Parts: sequence; structure tokens; C-alpha cells
Amino acid sequence: MTETFRHSGEYPQQQSSAPVHHGGTRGAFPPPPAYAPEAPHGPAPRRRRAKGPAALLAAVAIAAAAVGGGTAYAVQTLTDPGSTTSATSAAAVPTSKKGTVSGVAEAVSPSIVEISATSAQGKSTGSGVITKSDGEVITNNHVISGATSIKVRTNDGKTYDAEVVGTDSKKDLALIQLKDASGLKPATLGDSDAVKVGDEVVAIGSPEGLTGTVTSGIVSALDRDVTVSTGEGQEQPQSPQGGWPFEFGGQEFNGDTGSSKTTYKALQTDASLNPGNSGGALIDMNGAVVGINSAMYSPSSSAQGGGDSASGSVGLGFAIPVNTVKDDLGKLRSGSKT
Repeated sequence: MTETFRHSGEYPQQQSSAPVHHGGTRGAFPPPPAYAPEAPHGPAPRRRRAKGPAALLAAVAIAAAAVGGGTAYAVQTLTDPGSTTSATSAAAVPTSKKGTVSGVAEAVSPSIVEISATSAQGKSTGSGVITKSDGEVITNNHVISGATSIKVRTNDGKTYDAEVVGTDSKKDLALIQLKDASGLKPATLGDSDAVKVGDEVVAIGSPEGLTGTVTSGIVSALDRDVTVSTGEGQEQPQSPQGGWPFEFGGQEFNGDTGSSKTTYKALQTDASLNPGNSGGALIDMNGAVVGINSAMYSPSSSAQGGGDSASGSVGLGFAIPVNTVKDDLGKLRSGSKT
């Protein structure tokens, strides 16, 4: 609703009738001018401000815009001050590319690294997820367990030395720090509690040392009890069948898990995972990490003519829910090694 306002300088027309006088000419008045008098000099009259519901709504809208902008700024500052902490907003993929595997790959691949660990038992290859722009990386504990040397290769081909910051063998998680790194792209951490069976997901890692490999599938089950070894160095090198030893459903896969074990609730996926994917990311279609890939089943098969050969993924992979990772980050950053 709008109001009509009188413009400056507009006046109502004056009456032209002369004043009445009684008797003679002594009380006569001169005739009125034929035109309206000029507006007085000085500032123009101020327009009246709109009152009522329209003005109230306008004021509320302005206040809401100010609060909304401030809130957005505050959230951005708290979640990613100076681009040094892990992002937590699920908006990594541009709107025009949301829901596409190519969009997820383009947005998240720069946040995934390849990890090469050397120990007394040999060498192993895994993956990791950048959580800070200065080179903080989350991975599986079994990828770096017992390592005497750790090399990390980023998506752009650069190689860094890394050291262990903290470990949590009970959750099969470890935090490492790249040396002299800066300007890296931290991953967006999502909400694994919101994941549903049938949701599309993308896995990015370095299977068999093939850096930045992208596969896709769905979440095929939730809350699977997966058991892995906690023994330091026990998983290195990888088993002859490929992949890291783990237990599921009372059976051992990819070799002996040993006597020291831990069990966690995992997301199950049919996205292809292969040796080297451990520690990499399981990502939703908005580009948010929902899990850290940790185990995959790759049964050996008898090749024609005798002998065993390792077969590829059969669509049975597991990932540590990202909410478990977020709950553990503070402990890992403090330097705890358990």
C-alpha cells in the first residue's frame, strides 16, 4: 500500500471573492492578486514518512537483512577463519553442478592426498583428507601405523614430508601434518547422521598408487560392525590378497587381523574401493565428506592355469562416519596417541 504525497511548491487555489465592507470606502481593501504567492524561501517541506503496517514491515526487513548478513559472516568466520580450519558447510559443489559425479570430483579432488608410509615391515600406500589449509590431514591409523617415514603427494603433484600428530587406534584414525605446506584446500565435512541407505556417494583416493581416482555408487547399509587390528605396524605391508585385514560378520578378510582389535560402526558402500583407498573420502553429492574409507573386501580367485590372483572390488566397502571423525579431531590435534 502506498500513499500520495503533495510535491513541494504545490498549493490549493485561493478564493477570488473580495472581502465584504460596510459603508463608504474607508474600510475598503485592495483586490487580491491574480496569481498564487510564491513559496517562501528556505528548505522544502519534508515529506511525511509512511506509517502503519507498511513501514513496520520495511523496518523488519531491513533488520532481518542486517542480522542475516551478520550471521552468515559469523558462521564463515567460526568455521573457516583465515582458511586454516576444516570447512563444515555442505556447499562445496557449485549449484550448477550439484548432483553430478564430475562436479563432486572437481570440487573435492584438491582436498584428497596420497600417503606413502615406510616402516620396518615395508611400504604401504593409502589416502588422506585435508582438514586445514596448512597441511593437516586425516587418514586411517592403519595407513601410517609404525611408519618411520611418511610422504604425502597432493592433487597438484607436489610432495611433502609429514609427521604424525595424533592417533586413535580404537577408531582407526590418525592425524598427520605436512611440513612447510600452505594454501591447501580443506575438505568440507558433512553430517553422516543424515546419510540414508540408497544415497549416492563418490569415493576419491589413490588405489594402487593411482592418485585422484574417482568412483561412485550408493550407501548400501548403515551401522555395520567392522573390526580392524590396532597392533602397530601389523598391517604393513598389505596382504597378498590386497587391502588391509579386517573382520566383518564373524569372518576375516584380506588376511589375519591379529589379536589386538577394535570394532566400529561403519557406512557400507558399493562404490569401488581398492588397496590404497584407505583413508580417502566418501562424499555426498553436495561435495561434503560423509566418511573416511577404511576397509574393502577383495577376495582372491583362482586364475586359470593355477595360482591365486587378487581380484578387484566386489562392491563391499566400509567407511568411518565423518561425525566420528569430527568428534575425535580435538583429541587428535592435542597430540594424543592411543
